[in-house]
Amino acid sequence: MSALFISDLHIDESRPSVLAGLERLVDTDTRDVDMLVILGDLVEVWVGDDDDGAVADAVRGVLSTAAERCPVFVMHGNRDFLLGERFAADTGVTLLDDPATIDIDGQPVFTAHGDAYCTRDTAYQRMRATFRSPTWQSTVLASSLDERRSLAASLRAQSMAANENKADNIMDVTPEAVEDALDQAGAELMVHGHTHRPGIHDLGGGRRRVVLGDWDRCGWKFRIDQGDLALSCFPLP
Repeated sequence: MSALFISDLHIDESRPSVLAGLERLVDTDTRDVDMLVILGDLVEVWVGDDDDGAVADAVRGVLSTAAERCPVFVMHGNRDFLLGERFAADTGVTLLDDPATIDIDGQPVFTAHGDAYCTRDTAYQRMRATFRSPTWQSTVLASSLDERRSLAASLRAQSMAANENKADNIMDVTPEAVEDALDQAGAELMVHGHTHRPGIHDLGGGRRRVVLGDWDRCGWKFRIDQGDLALSCFPLP
């Protein structure tokens, strides 16, 4: 069985090469895999499934194509947590809980966006709890598209300003949180994104943690194929 994992594309109108890179990946890599798993932050911002912008339409189109070739699973990130069931129905993808354990050839693979395990960043965790609240989301989605776009821009600016004053280790996952999560899942392999620090980490005792990279200077993908693990960076168009 083979599975392809990506995350942190942060697609928006200012970086058309990222969308083009996803289109190319769908055209080439989804022909011989059993599933495509997107672990959050597919887009830089998602203001609701009723978004009628060009980026939203393009994303729907490329994921619809992918879903015609293999099962596609999409997990929420900290940029696209408003992706909903209408989006899933429009594209044919399946929304994946964060976290989720996926069975691949009889082995549990623990997947997450990753931000929940950055436990040293207490301010971020409070903000995350607010944004993931059904009450908060319902209130936001009841407002107009223009209001949501303005809110998203404001929140993004606040986030960038806050991160400038944080130490790097605070914005990374906490080893203890990762170990606890693997214990609870009964898994030896974890795959996540969010931190933009790609690599495969040996945790000891047969455990490994795979971190997906963000699509900036290149695109990142992680593939499991008959038990073989491969994390690679590829040029964007």
